[in-house]
Amino acid sequence: MTDLILEFYSEEIPAGMQAPAAADLQKKVADFLKSNGIEDVALETFCAPQRLALLGRNLPVELAEQREEKKGPRVDAPEKAIEGFLKANGLSNTDGLTVREDPKGAFYVLEEVIPGRDFSAALEDFIPELVRGFSWPKSMRWGDGTLRWVRPLRALLCMFNGQILSCEVDGIKAGSTTFGHRFMAPDALTIDKADDYLSKLEQAYVLADRARRLALIQEKAEALATDEGLVLVDDAGLLAEVAGLVEWPVPLMGQIDDEFMDVPEEVLVSVMRTHQKYLALRDSEGQLAPRFITIANIETADKGAKIIAGNERVLRARLSDARFFWDEDRKKNLSARKPELEKVTFHAKLGTVSDKTDRIEKLVAYFLEIESSFSFEDLSQNASDEVASEAAALCKADLVTGMVYEFPELQGIMGGYYAALQLGDNKVGNAIRDHYKPLGPNDAIPATSEGRLVAMADKMDTLAGFWLIDELPTGSKDPYALRRASLGIIRMLIEGGRRLNLDGFIHAAMQNYPASLSASSGDSSASERLRLFFI
Repeated sequence: MTDLILEFYSEEIPAGMQAPAAADLQKKVADFLKSNGIEDVALETFCAPQRLALLGRNLPVELAEQREEKKGPRVDAPEKAIEGFLKANGLSNTDGLTVREDPKGAFYVLEEVIPGRDFSAALEDFIPELVRGFSWPKSMRWGDGTLRWVRPLRALLCMFNGQILSCEVDGIKAGSTTFGHRFMAPDALTIDKADDYLSKLEQAYVLADRARRLALIQEKAEALATDEGLVLVDDAGLLAEVAGLVEWPVPLMGQIDDEFMDVPEEVLVSVMRTHQKYLALRDSEGQLAPRFITIANIETADKGAKIIAGNERVLRARLSDARFFWDEDRKKNLSARKPELEKVTFHAKLGTVSDKTDRIEKLVAYFLEIESSFSFEDLSQNASDEVASEAAALCKADLVTGMVYEFPELQGIMGGYYAALQLGDNKVGNAIRDHYKPLGPNDAIPATSEGRLVAMADKMDTLAGFWLIDELPTGSKDPYALRRASLGIIRMLIEGGRRLNLDGFIHAAMQNYPASLSASSGDSSASERLRLFFI
């Protein structure tokens, strides 16, 4: 029994594609082994920015002879069906078929014997097919070749039983060579056996094991923060992304200029997280600290001093932009921005964001005036009509602010800040801030009654519109997050301990759209289909 090592070395693979590709590689190889009668084999996969690899242990040298049976048509089936089965299997008559009976009748069966063969030969046939057929969310061609890969493929490491497999893909011959860190160990590495793969790469400053890189990033970043009396802002998603950006993680701490610390915390974190991939930090009192941690991909003689200085300079420029937008946006009230929403398209068939805002206001009024029993009680008080109505009117106005234009992930959040500052009312601001919630199964529902009212109106308006134009989610696609919207409404009802006349809610939402749209789609039909979607 012997080991297999495969590595596909390329230019940088996008961080988000690495782990899914490793899982896909494992499945494809497992399926290949199973088709050759090999099961219960330990397969390990590894991924890093420039490589996708697999180790298979204790594999047989020879493939045993296999017998396969192909069930054909019934003996009394039409002649054309029998001829089709014969032709598909290269036969001219039924002499080579066996007749088997089961409770459904007598069937033709083709018995095939697949002779045993050297497993190396099977691998040499399989690997080119594996590479050419590998599926990426996005792929490319380069040079004058025909191969498509996520990024240009540079080398194939393919060894079995200590020997190089004789195969080639688009002019790239399999070998025993890989490469270490691009700058710290640029020379080629020769892998003699599968057991040497991880250790030799580590000696060349590459950690191929993604889980180990992730654990090391968190461990070293937390230690760096603790030394300064700080703690990391919890962000598992960012840590996972950074683990796909580096092969040799080196956490370094930088400084945020004090002049930016009065900008809203969410802005600072968004700039660091989304645009720079920095880890944010908090002090012992839970306040955002004027520090950040960046994960470098190299060790330097100056302990990262130049890297830190460069990252601080880039962050300073980014935060200067954010500070400018923060100052400029506060010069104009949200209510004065509402007319600008007429220039922002919600959907080509469903009008502008201004139209959507009007519909949200009508749905909130529906809750407050018609469904008086539907109040989303807090522990202390019911929703305020005035606060809910004001929040509904202004909930989308921040979409035309400079900050949200530059940092779209801050929609709602900035509207909450601007409303609180301009109206002097935190309740309106909180409702606007929360009305996109919940953003997923792990996100909380809006904290206030008014926020839940606006959130439900917003989500039901979206659902009603897309059902009217018949652009519905499928089993594989939901580009407008319609399932998330419906689940958000359900969660707000359940967690709010409230019941709702669903038919009335759907009807009210659809009635807010132009009569021509409702007539063309069949309003009653769309309402019934949306009701069934909830059920």
